[in-house]
Amino acid sequence: MNRKITVALALVAMALSTSACTHLKGHQGYVVDPTLIDTIAPGVDNRESVEKTLGRPTFVSEFGDKDYYYFSRNTRQYAFTSPKPTQQMVLRIRFDAAGNVVAVDKRGMEQVAKIDPTSEKTKTLGRDRGFLEELFGNIGQVGAVGDAGGTADNPN
Repeated sequence: MNRKITVALALVAMALSTSACTHLKGHQGYVVDPTLIDTIAPGVDNRESVEKTLGRPTFVSEFGDKDYYYFSRNTRQYAFTSPKPTQQMVLRIRFDAAGNVVAVDKRGMEQVAKIDPTSEKTKTLGRDRGFLEELFGNIGQVGAVGDAGGTADNPN
């Protein structure tokens, strides 16, 4: 009986330890259908036909001719790590003033920027004061006798 419990606990422990190493896949944004994207043609389509084919855009530009943007990103991560992008697509559809498609631009992973902030502190000029020096350093300094402003009895 004791041996069965030990084997069962070992199996549970092994299952839990291997589940932490599984890849978690995620998707954010537009669900890409390459066939539908390839049907959008400059000079043929307009805003209405693009919305009927691809759906509403993820983002519409605020300035200019109101370009449409469709964003899509697939990520992968281990149990407790930050997600890493595996695929990304930014589809930009440009329109002219009449609302006809002028160009279809598609970008991928080359747009992903890796930012690695440093944990070092920025050096400043002056003294390197501790917390207590900062807290109590000005006691007696403000309004002290003999400063340039003088006192109430002797206004220099």
